Amino acid sequence: MDAVIENLPTYWRGFSMTLLLLGVSGISALVLGTIIAAMRISPVASLRAFATVYTELVRNTPLTLVLFFCAIVLPYLGSDLEYETAAMIGLSVYTSPFVAEALRSGINGVPVGQAEAARSVGFGFGQTVGLIVMPQAFRMTIPPLINVFIALTKNTSVAGGFFVFELFASARELANANGDAVIAILLAAATLYLVITVPLGIFAGQLERKWVVQR
Repeated sequence: MDAVIENLPTYWRGFSMTLLLLGVSGISALVLGTIIAAMRISPVASLRAFATVYTELVRNTPLTLVLFFCAIVLPYLGSDLEYETAAMIGLSVYTSPFVAEALRSGINGVPVGQAEAARSVGFGFGQTVGLIVMPQAFRMTIPPLINVFIALTKNTSVAGGFFVFELFASARELANANGDAVIAILLAAATLYLVITVPLGIFAGQLERKWVVQR
């Protein structure tokens, strides 16, 4: 444990970067995923086709390949993005179709009659989706959405392979420097991941129970 305690600043540096990746990428993926989910049910055929192709293409592409494109290919093409920014973009793009599919399952659970009633009183497509459909879809998809963000938390470790000093990269550096304390170092890193994911699961359960009672 001495190796862990002595290197707490290094852990904190990696842990704070993991939190930053999770926060920025999670919010971006939620916004982008919501837009893609709305496009999937759009009355405009071209938007539905684009959203379908985007979803199938991105979610079936390995995350390593997405981050490789953002961190290696984009700079080769002239981009001057920082590696951390490139990782946030890659994680956001990769996670957004999973958010979109979770929301689409919630949209499918909203009774069709509610959308028809909204249109009958003069609501347009945007108003119907934004005011009637999406709020209910979010309520019904809290558990799968939290699962997406838990997966995103673990996916941030892939960014460590592309010059981003996040939690896994810090653990790898410490393990290389302290070969006699590898197990303790990795267990400490795993514990810090649990510090993020366990509260997310608890929060999801509480939020779901609260909204079930309200319904």
